[in-house]
Amino acid sequence: MPDAHHNIFRVRRGLGLLLALLVLSLSACAKLDPRQVDVDLPADMPMVKETSFDKPLADLGRMTQIYGKRVLIQGKDITDFTGLSTFGYGEIPRDITEMTKSALNAIGGNVVYIPYSPVYINNQMVTGYSNFQGKLIPDIVLSGGITEFDRGLESRGSNTDFGVTTKPFNVNQSWVPGDIISVDYNQEDKESLARITLDFNLLDFQTMAGVARMQTVNTINVYKAAADKELGFTIFGPTFGLKGTVKKIQGRHAAIRLLVQTSVLQIVGKYLYLPYWKLIPEMKPDQVVLDKIRQDFRNLSQSEKIGEMQTCLYLKGYNVPVTGQMDSRTQAALANFKPGARNAADTELYVELWSSLGDNMDQVANRREMLARALEGEVPTERVAAAPAPAKKAAKTEAVPAKVAEQKQEKPAPKKEKPATERAASGPAAVAHGSQPAPVKKSAPVVAGQPNAGRQNETDGMAQVVRAQPILGTKSAAEALINERQTAE
Repeated sequence: MPDAHHNIFRVRRGLGLLLALLVLSLSACAKLDPRQVDVDLPADMPMVKETSFDKPLADLGRMTQIYGKRVLIQGKDITDFTGLSTFGYGEIPRDITEMTKSALNAIGGNVVYIPYSPVYINNQMVTGYSNFQGKLIPDIVLSGGITEFDRGLESRGSNTDFGVTTKPFNVNQSWVPGDIISVDYNQEDKESLARITLDFNLLDFQTMAGVARMQTVNTINVYKAAADKELGFTIFGPTFGLKGTVKKIQGRHAAIRLLVQTSVLQIVGKYLYLPYWKLIPEMKPDQVVLDKIRQDFRNLSQSEKIGEMQTCLYLKGYNVPVTGQMDSRTQAALANFKPGARNAADTELYVELWSSLGDNMDQVANRREMLARALEGEVPTERVAAAPAPAKKAAKTEAVPAKVAEQKQEKPAPKKEKPATERAASGPAAVAHGSQPAPVKKSAPVVAGQPNAGRQNETDGMAQVVRAQPILGTKSAAEALINERQTAE
């Protein structure tokens, strides 16, 4: 008898659970009606497209101003060279030129983007709306394209199954389909990997030859994954279940935009020899840039090396005069920057100091403005970043090889107006040094290393391309000289 009562109790408990489920099902009868099927679509407002590289690109523009670099860059059509944009059902875009334009134009600072639109310019000339006067001529041309798209490089799958069934309850009721309770769970995951590669190269606009070592080859992984989950209950015969399926594909177009922004940041920073890797966490230093900085520093004289160190120290916040002579304040500043450092001619110490200017660009920018104001005031006691010029070279400005600042441009005139001065931007440590106006009867001052920088084209009055100094003011930058432009007004 006790066993019979116990079985009846279990049957009643199971029936109560079944009844509760039936009540819930009846209450949702309207939603279960197949004729009432419907779906709600979300209504989203347009939003600004933001990526993790928007800020680094803008910071690169600030870095060009701090280090005194400038470039006019034109972009060719950047397209897909793999053919999958046509035959791969649009998995990747066929033309990414507009993405490249947006990335170049987002840098700002001293980086000027010049679009390549021959048809538009030709039509404007035919209609008489415009001509080539006042148009900027690029220094370099950016070319490249999508060179790799490998689909299904790796596929993985996993599956989890779980089930439990109770012993029979010995329910001796004819209307009960079964006498057991069971639970079943299943989970299945799948994922696959694809890889996209983008190549960029730089060409010299005048010669249309490739600029040596100025290229980037970057790749990005894109993923696709799917997951299924099932949960089922069986209670005395009836079975209830829940099932969910999701499939996600990482946007190929969005991934390519990140790839384009990374490549633009890298190739512009490399061409201008800037420590651009400071702008992206966990990015390794570029050995092409560091090798060039080391080479140029070794080519300087002893006094020029000290002047470069002093200029960088001043921008870092140390109040040291840039005289090209080692003094106690310079030694103390070097020791404060790096304990034990005393040799101002140490190449590795200079590279470390030079690259550290990108750690706190707000501070460096403020110090650069202070220096520019000091130079305009011609403070005789602490003439920062202005080493004395040799007695026999009065025609050149008295600037250390690391001049940064853009010099003042004045309107050239044959008689009464002031002569034109050069707009210079050349040093890594370059610090806002403008050429002093020369007397009217004398020739206009010329930056060291640029014998033709003060000259203007007298034949056609158009913008003249002038080869500027390399980073440290030496003449040995055959691979990536930055063209400076002086436009006759």
